[in-house]
Amino acid sequence: MPKNNVRSLKKHKLSRANKLLRVLWQLIWLLLYRPSPVLLHGWRRFLLRVFGATVEKGAHPYPSAKIWAPWNLTMRQHSCLSHHVDCYCVDKVELGVHTTVSQYSYLCTASHDYTRRDMPLVTAPIIIGDYGWVTADVFVGPGVTIGEGAVVGARSTVTRNVPSWTVVAGSPPKIIGSRDFITSGEILNV
Repeated sequence: MPKNNVRSLKKHKLSRANKLLRVLWQLIWLLLYRPSPVLLHGWRRFLLRVFGATVEKGAHPYPSAKIWAPWNLTMRQHSCLSHHVDCYCVDKVELGVHTTVSQYSYLCTASHDYTRRDMPLVTAPIIIGDYGWVTADVFVGPGVTIGEGAVVGARSTVTRNVPSWTVVAGSPPKIIGSRDFITSGEILNV
């Protein structure tokens, strides 16, 4: 993690109640969430809500998506955590309306302060704006905001904010274009 990012992270200590709740969630995930058929998004939304997640109508949490602490997850309408996404939500993770996080991506809200000898746990939220798309196998680090309508190309490593309506790719990501929509044969710049 870049040294200048450490300052934006907050120290975090996990309580005993948090640890016990995560053990219970892992059992529910293993026995009821993970084995559910792909089409049963409503069932998985229900299970996530029982554990404190904010999951709106039409959200698509896939059965192989690993969610560390549902109480730190917000999925707006028609957002998606696809196959084999790892949502390490020690801190808040928020997915906007019509936002997709594609297969094998890793959303990581925690790290350690390597500038200290005891390396305490530090966390910061991840926010992905409405209509954003994190494509396949992308790492998103703590404290990152991916702007509205932004697209992050496959296998990118994102440790800094991504501007709205841009297309970025690489490690570190560079802007490679803007996001335009094609409607009825004409291009709309948003």
